[in-house]
Amino acid sequence: MDDLQSKETQEPEFRERILDALREGKQASVDTDLLEVAETGSSNQPSAESKELSPVSESIAQERTEDLVSNPSSDDLADTKIEMDWLLAEQAPQHELEDTIISPAVKAQKSHTPKPKTRTNSRRNRNRNRLKQETAAKRIVAAVVIVVLLALAITGYSGYAYVKSSLDPIDPKATTVIQVEIPEGSSTKEIGNILVQNKLIKNATIFNYYSKLKSYNNFQSGFYNLSQSMSVDDLAKALQESGTPAPVDPIAGKVLIIEGYTLEQIAQAVTDNAYTKDKEDKTAFSSEAFLETVKNPDFINQMVAKYPTLLASLPAADSGVKYQLEGYLFPATYDYSDETTMEELIEKMIAAMDANLQPYYGQLSSMGLTVNQLLTLASLVEKEGATDEDRRNIASVFYNRLNIDMPLQSNIAILYAMGKLGQETSLAEDAAIDTNIDSPYNIYLRTGLMPGPVDSPSLSAIQATLNPNETEYYYFVADVTTGTVYYSATIEEHNQNVENYVNSKLNQ
Repeated sequence: MDDLQSKETQEPEFRERILDALREGKQASVDTDLLEVAETGSSNQPSAESKELSPVSESIAQERTEDLVSNPSSDDLADTKIEMDWLLAEQAPQHELEDTIISPAVKAQKSHTPKPKTRTNSRRNRNRNRLKQETAAKRIVAAVVIVVLLALAITGYSGYAYVKSSLDPIDPKATTVIQVEIPEGSSTKEIGNILVQNKLIKNATIFNYYSKLKSYNNFQSGFYNLSQSMSVDDLAKALQESGTPAPVDPIAGKVLIIEGYTLEQIAQAVTDNAYTKDKEDKTAFSSEAFLETVKNPDFINQMVAKYPTLLASLPAADSGVKYQLEGYLFPATYDYSDETTMEELIEKMIAAMDANLQPYYGQLSSMGLTVNQLLTLASLVEKEGATDEDRRNIASVFYNRLNIDMPLQSNIAILYAMGKLGQETSLAEDAAIDTNIDSPYNIYLRTGLMPGPVDSPSLSAIQATLNPNETEYYYFVADVTTGTVYYSATIEEHNQNVENYVNSKLNQ
């Protein structure tokens, strides 16, 4: 005890040594075994959990331990415990200070270490930039494709719209007539240029290709009266008709004569303007003026003089015919102008019949037929048959009967004699016609032909009459419900057909 300093003397020195150790940056740790020695006075081996002391602390602890072993007084033990407690208490600030001093060094070390991280970030940035560039490139390509597709679509639609507008009329409401001359030998392209010059179409090239596409390749030369209200189709169809050799007055309207019309029906047809779809649109002609003209002897004589071949066999006025010109007006569509007279209109119809029969005049002579006989027989074939085949068969039946001097027995002639041909009649009325009527058209009682035609036959009926089928038929009857024609060679077979296809259905 004498060798040890007192607590008051020892404490400053001990603290000074600790502070010196701390200033030198040494980390001291307190050995828990030292505390045990101080408390128990025994020297045991340090445990595995004990902490190393700094050299200074270890020296002091050793000295104090030796003193306690040699002089183990209770006071000293107590003082030693206090000092060791103070030593442990002093170690905590040392650790805090050490952490304060060391922490910046650790942070600085962290700030200098991430070379691999920087390299990774750089790679990520490059990948990100590459993805951005690829995305931008894809967007640019997509935008270019969309723009190209839009351009193509717009171009295609614009082209389609232009072609379509080029095929439509220049002015659908135009009423002015434009006279055009198509020189002989003109090509389709040249015709297109003429139409463009006259402001009838927009594009000659489109007209040229469209005409080839539609096979409009038989354009005729001559003068034409056309209009801006006509489409390319209308113009092409008009140019396929024969143009006039000289200019004619502009068209004011059209008159439509249907196949099989009688003169009385034609008289009504000339009052209707077929040039428009308006059924109320009328012409300047009247039915009364028409009938007066076709019965006018002076007019008839003028026509005979102009068309001698056609009218050479025209029936006389006292032959029993209702109208001398019945059947001589060809069924077709006829233009007229504001200057067209009734005589000129009727003459157009007669001239058309003459033009259509021109190829057959020689054949008629070889067959021993006159024009009047041909047209008379063809007027019956027109009404009795609906198809070309039926017409050729029916013409054969009539020829077979004429060859054996057998009455033709056609209801068509009886209806004409009754003034009902062309009118709507019921099946019962047709079956109940008076076959005993006193008329030159009663071919039930009379053999041979009527004095003249009963209607204006079509070219198809005329051709069937000129070229009939060769058959042994003498009878025919049509099914009143289906229109199918049944032929027979004997009266018994014919009567059975009448019962099956006519009489049995009248009461249904």
